Amino acid sequence: MIDLKAVIFDLDGTLIDSMGIWVKVDVKYLSRRNIPVTPDLFKDVPAGNSFHELAHYVKDKFDLPDTIEEICHEWTEMVRDHYENDIKLKVGVLELITYLKEHEIEMAIGTSNSELLTESVLRSNKIRDFFRYVISGDQDLRGKPFPDIFLKAAAALKIKPENCLVLEDTLAGAKAAVAAGMKVICVQDEDSKKEWQEIEKIAIFSAKEIIDIGNFIKIIMRCGK
Repeated sequence: MIDLKAVIFDLDGTLIDSMGIWVKVDVKYLSRRNIPVTPDLFKDVPAGNSFHELAHYVKDKFDLPDTIEEICHEWTEMVRDHYENDIKLKVGVLELITYLKEHEIEMAIGTSNSELLTESVLRSNKIRDFFRYVISGDQDLRGKPFPDIFLKAAAALKIKPENCLVLEDTLAGAKAAVAAGMKVICVQDEDSKKEWQEIEKIAIFSAKEIIDIGNFIKIIMRCGK
């Protein structure tokens, strides 16, 4: 199925339980400016969902005077303490990445989040050393569903895209992986439930729990021997 040499992990909603925090950030950030928050806040995002691209989107949509750097900084400060202290790994993550490391599979992070927050939460959960590279959404890249983040991760690892497996939780992330020429498996998160039927059409495997994802990866690795 795949000659597996690397796994590229999304972060929020995949490795960590954090998506709910960002919903609160949207509400708090816009409420500070007396702007009502609607359920379809991001429905007309043109393309890409990186940290910087969403800041551009919010700035333009609401004609804000804030610079992109100011928006990103405010968002970061609103969640920084949570990423440094509160946010935990999803059940089964440590076991999965330990297994991959023991079997000499390279690992990287490909996330729409910022580098600062990504590094903070990986270090607070004592798993930073498992990942050779962190490719983040505040770098000069197009966000998911464009393939840039995953392609940069593969290039950094010096591994061909067809030998990379992506672990994601969102439709945009799954589309980005496929566009990069990679296979994708998906774990369900609360925020991705509404996209799940579409995700299942793209992913080679999908499950509600990381432990099931881990078992699937073990099967892939055994078949590849």
